[in-house]
Amino acid sequence: MALERRKFVGTFIHSKSLTDLEICEEATIGVDEHGKIAYITRPGPDKAPDGWDSVHTIKLEGNKFFFPGFIDTHIHASQYPNAGVFGKSTLLDWLNTYTFPLESSFSDTAIASKVYNRVVARTLSQGTTTACYYATTHVPATNLLADICLKRGQRAFVGRVCMDRMSPEYYQDESTESAIADTRSCISHIRSIDPSFDLISPIITPRFAPSCHTATLAALGSLQKETNLPVQTHISENTSEIALVAELFPEADSYAHVYDTAGLLTPKTILAHAVHLSPAERQLIKSRDAKISHCPASNTAITSGRAKVRELLDEGLTIGLGTDVSGGHTSSMLSETREALLVSRHVAMTDGDKAKLAVEEALYLATRGGAKVVGLESKIGGFEVGMDWDAQVVGLGDTVDTDEIDQSEGLLEIFGKEPWEEKVAKWVYTGDDRNTLAVWVKGRLVHKRSGFNI
Repeated sequence: MALERRKFVGTFIHSKSLTDLEICEEATIGVDEHGKIAYITRPGPDKAPDGWDSVHTIKLEGNKFFFPGFIDTHIHASQYPNAGVFGKSTLLDWLNTYTFPLESSFSDTAIASKVYNRVVARTLSQGTTTACYYATTHVPATNLLADICLKRGQRAFVGRVCMDRMSPEYYQDESTESAIADTRSCISHIRSIDPSFDLISPIITPRFAPSCHTATLAALGSLQKETNLPVQTHISENTSEIALVAELFPEADSYAHVYDTAGLLTPKTILAHAVHLSPAERQLIKSRDAKISHCPASNTAITSGRAKVRELLDEGLTIGLGTDVSGGHTSSMLSETREALLVSRHVAMTDGDKAKLAVEEALYLATRGGAKVVGLESKIGGFEVGMDWDAQVVGLGDTVDTDEIDQSEGLLEIFGKEPWEEKVAKWVYTGDDRNTLAVWVKGRLVHKRSGFNI
């Protein structure tokens, strides 16, 4: 359906590269009827093309700016009710204590509908325009998640979880054959609602190597080769998990080698966590051009470890950020950006200051980096002509001019002398969803905070 053309005027901030955060004041972006950026004018000699003078204009003033939508490269939609619930558990006991009982309840589509509508609405309200979702083993509920994402307008990769061992009998695939058949069913459903996978894409999803027999991993690898679809799974999250992989796959040289042997280590593969990769594994992943989703909040919450992101970046690996709800305590990608910065500082306490990430780098991982991880770097993650208008309006509140606090504006406070670089840093470290005023995906308005007029 064609959209109304619009012009967006004000301050635009986005990542040009890992270390270059461009801040452009008094710019204009024209978005066409297909939701794509048609032109950009910056202060100076730039001129808008003919025919745009009478187009509806959305103009920002004061402490507001346009920023690309966040890209969550790893989130378990079905675990959303458990966000913040993990006790003192670590990965393997957390799965059995909290996760499998919750996920198994999604055999009831009424439960699935309530949770999935909530998590999609919540992440959109937090500025997440693209999400890589793990669903459950249930075909109807997985298809429902795809339907909800499409209806609400969120760009999403939706994966039916494959697992035929290492889980309760009441919650696992019956066989390799049933896992593949049910995965094909979900692929067919998504193709029926979005034939070109323009907004919603299926994604092949073995939960992690220990949860799948060798034959199932190989069959999923063959399915990937047949369909050329993306893949998402977990790797080297926890040392006990790595030991379990070595026990279950004694013929494999490493955890990464298990996936490589199965044909699941591809340029379209997203590997979550990657906390404890060996040098050989990092080289193998790079040689296959597979991607990594860094999940700092989850890695901390269930005490999996500290991923050394600087080393991974220096070695040329492609990295984005993932909230990993509900191992991670929040679905907010802004919070995850903050966690990435703080975890890098913990690494620096033992490895030196070079390990620290800068605000500019963390924001890159949350946008451009995530776009590369999901294979959409030419479409989303920044503001360039020809890209889709996946964007958010960030409002930092009015400049402080009173002794009283307006709690509706959130925790972030601007005192008037901060340059834009410091305003952005304050947003990253003290902001929340109250600063997300409006969100668009492919030109469609999908969220607007009450009281904000456009």
